[in-house]
Amino acid sequence: MNIRPIRNEADHEAALARVRELMSLDDQAAIDEVDVLQTLIEKWERAKFKVRAVSPSEAIRFRMQQLGLKPRDLEAYIGAKSRVSEILGGRRQLTVDQIRALNTHLGIPLELLVGAIKYEPSAGITTTSAAAVEKLRRLGVMKARETIEAFLARATAVAPDVKMLRKTRTERTNAKTDFGALEAWCAAVMLKAEGVEPRRGAQPNVSHGRELAQISRDPNWPDALKRYLASIGVVFIVLEHLPGTYLDGAAMRRADGTPVIAITVRHDRLDNFWFTLLHEFAHVVLHLNKAMPLILDDLDVNSSEGIEAQADEYARNALIPAEIWKKHVTDDMDTADVEELGALAGVHAAIVAGRWRYENSDYRKFARILGRGEVRDALLS
Repeated sequence: MNIRPIRNEADHEAALARVRELMSLDDQAAIDEVDVLQTLIEKWERAKFKVRAVSPSEAIRFRMQQLGLKPRDLEAYIGAKSRVSEILGGRRQLTVDQIRALNTHLGIPLELLVGAIKYEPSAGITTTSAAAVEKLRRLGVMKARETIEAFLARATAVAPDVKMLRKTRTERTNAKTDFGALEAWCAAVMLKAEGVEPRRGAQPNVSHGRELAQISRDPNWPDALKRYLASIGVVFIVLEHLPGTYLDGAAMRRADGTPVIAITVRHDRLDNFWFTLLHEFAHVVLHLNKAMPLILDDLDVNSSEGIEAQADEYARNALIPAEIWKKHVTDDMDTADVEELGALAGVHAAIVAGRWRYENSDYRKFARILGRGEVRDALLS
């Protein structure tokens, strides 16, 4: 990567040409170079050109047109359908969390989202809803007469990093998220993880992803999965999501540095479960460290963040290697083809079906082989 500052028109044109060249590549080096070049291009263009003032709703509509988005696609970033309508109609100001979500996931510049009108201030106080507290008690992770303050204090004593949620909201999370409930969920995961002891001295690495994916074909995969993760030094926790959390999974570090993968089984399908698992495993082996001990994921939310794109790519290739997918996938695959490709890749056919549906935007096909209703029963019964 040989990158230099953009100082004139020629540099600007060269940078744009390089980005167009890199867009045809999907390796991590190309992705990283595009990220850096886009930052330099945006900085130069902002300094060079004066753009007429636009309202936040106009900026959002312009980005929707560019990406081919419909109002319902904004619900993950803005909230309910009625809230999206109010924002697009200019009848409501964006909140801080909505601004962050639209900037992070859709790349809309912050100055356009803020506009000339002040946005709603954040309360600055993290509270947990009664519904979330009730579910914590029902799940057995919170004591019957324990207050939420005492529960969080108990979790913080064993996992101080839970408090990071009070300082940042930049993770791959839905704009509708109740951060009080999310903090409580993380606390519950850490308390459950405290009682699990994986193999001492074992260190997970990127090569373990394929072996992990191939466990999906094991008839007794729940037990095989737990044993395998423990053997490579990873704590595996399954904990249902709480009301208002919109969460699929998380990667965390215990106070002693032990990596933890937590899954909610929010979408009870085999294809979703295995992709989420490998996505979180990617975070464990590529991104978790002392500076970043907690990564949260709502995989329904698109993200342009480098670590999320990298984790998505790792999960796809660990489940079905790129060379196998490119050689054998077709637009007109049938169930037999899906099962054959699954056997070739060494993974459950539901994983092939789920990826085909996503890449072809056809969610009616292969519905019967996704393993609906099988994950929750296998892991929580």
